[in-house]
Amino acid sequence: MTTLRELVRPPRRADARRNYDALVAAAEQVFITQGYDAPLDEIARRAGVGNATLYRHFPTRRDLLMAVCVGEVEALCGLAERLRTGSRPRDALLEWMRAYVDHVSAHRGLGAALSTDTPEGSTLAVASQAAVAEAGGALLAAAAEAGGVRRDVRIDDLLALLGAAATVSESGDGERPERLLRLVVEGISG
Repeated sequence: MTTLRELVRPPRRADARRNYDALVAAAEQVFITQGYDAPLDEIARRAGVGNATLYRHFPTRRDLLMAVCVGEVEALCGLAERLRTGSRPRDALLEWMRAYVDHVSAHRGLGAALSTDTPEGSTLAVASQAAVAEAGGALLAAAAEAGGVRRDVRIDDLLALLGAAATVSESGDGERPERLLRLVVEGISG
């Protein structure tokens, strides 16, 4: 199976890597505030680089979207890894669950923008789901082992519930995602 790192290859030279990272960070913010069809020149401007630099790193909007997605998934997985080192597995899982809901809520529409019906989009979706399931699954297993959550909870079911909680924010009821997250926590508690 393809890994996330195989899908995007950041440059190795330090100056090129700084520009790459600045573009990805600017793109994430612009995409969140203006949508995934936001002007790419706005992203270059916010990153402090020219359009030529943007297109050298990301020849297409899709390439930039993929880099943003991979970066976000890696951040979520990195958080899970850091949380696993703590002494309170249930609290670690709950913190990660909240971060996952925030992530999905902030990046609604990214999958559609990447057109998962293409081979690249499908590969990215599969690799992202596998990475998130592995990271969250490790936290879930530790919490279940410590008696903090029910042992019969499966990571794919938990991610589906969290994804649903994240997407209801479109309903206009700003408190609804938090209420649903509390219900999920109550449902999985041991």
